[in-house]
Amino acid sequence: MGKSAADEKILSYNDVVLRRSDLDILSGPYYLNDRIIEFYFSLLSSSHPSEDILLVPPSIAFWITNCPDVDGLKDFLEPLKLPDKNLVIFPVNNNDDVSLAEGGSHWSLLAYYRSANIFVHHDSNQQMNKRHAMKLFKSVVGYNGGPSSTSNDKYQECIDTPQQVNGYDCGLYVTATARTICSWYESSENKDGTDLWFSALKEQVTPSVVGEMRKEILGLIKDLMAKQ
Repeated sequence: MGKSAADEKILSYNDVVLRRSDLDILSGPYYLNDRIIEFYFSLLSSSHPSEDILLVPPSIAFWITNCPDVDGLKDFLEPLKLPDKNLVIFPVNNNDDVSLAEGGSHWSLLAYYRSANIFVHHDSNQQMNKRHAMKLFKSVVGYNGGPSSTSNDKYQECIDTPQQVNGYDCGLYVTATARTICSWYESSENKDGTDLWFSALKEQVTPSVVGEMRKEILGLIKDLMAKQ
């Protein structure tokens, strides 16, 4: 496929623009890019329209992690209204080069649950992104709701996170985990922080479910394309 054909815009959904090359990624066993994860997070936000939930786009999460200007970061974070959110989900990428678009080789997920004052890192490849998740946590924790929140919020590596069985499905584990956490949040009766979503992940994020999710996202895109 030529470059111009691969760059062809195929779908605009909320603020996300998908291109022909994104369909190729979903059609084969390939690593998900920023756009596909941002599309799915936007779709989840539409499916779970609670003001309590925020799914942060990959580009925003990356900038929070790597922003060199503390004062600029404060202004950057203000529109996200983090102090008003009870559940915030960040995609984590291991790209260390802010000048390199679409860099990195692994995705994981950092979830913040205010009711438990906890940030939980879910990594489908043996905590490969632990350093990057901790960097994101340290960048955002001070803006999460005032001084009291800064002192109380904890960081946890979830060692029981479902693990990928190949070298390219990490992004799908992020989307599947985000979906499970959002569903748990809306259906859970125990919102006081004593019961988290870990058992739901074990039950719902399996290699077979993740494998089907590639086809599921591709089908969702094609359905939306047909309605344009």
